[in-house]
Amino acid sequence: MPVHPRRDLDALDTAILTMFAEHPRLGVLEASRRLGVARGTVQSRLDRLVADGVIRGWGPQLDEDALGWPVTAFLTLQIRQAGGHDPVSAHLAGIAEVLEAHTITGSGDVWCRVVARSNTDLQRVIDAVVAYGGVERVSTVIALATQIHHRVVPLLGISARSDARITAPPDRS
Repeated sequence: MPVHPRRDLDALDTAILTMFAEHPRLGVLEASRRLGVARGTVQSRLDRLVADGVIRGWGPQLDEDALGWPVTAFLTLQIRQAGGHDPVSAHLAGIAEVLEAHTITGSGDVWCRVVARSNTDLQRVIDAVVAYGGVERVSTVIALATQIHHRVVPLLGISARSDARITAPPDRS
């Protein structure tokens, strides 16, 4: 995954990002109307935010529970150091139920968020993870409930430069 340099956001960037995060099906023309700026301004800002890596994609956010995967678990893997992280990551990428994987500090080496159809099915997912010889041990924690879903929008308020003057008008939809 490429590392992008820190991107300073002004108030218009923040307003655009917030608007599209909250209303992903909103068109550029409607966004420009709500923000009181030219359509070309909104489009060029979006293009730059995509090019800078701030916006990763435009796809719908899917709910794994509604798709039939109601069990979420967090796996902490200890891996064989001689092989490194890349082969383990490649193995994990081949398992559809692995939604995230991060190298970490502490007692483990890799942290994964996985889903399963049931607690019994979770054993199958864990077995698939440890089937690779580079994984020496796994510790599992099952999530009981999601208190806060993955989010990034709150970061926009603290990412914007303080000298910005443009603010979005209230949503009238």
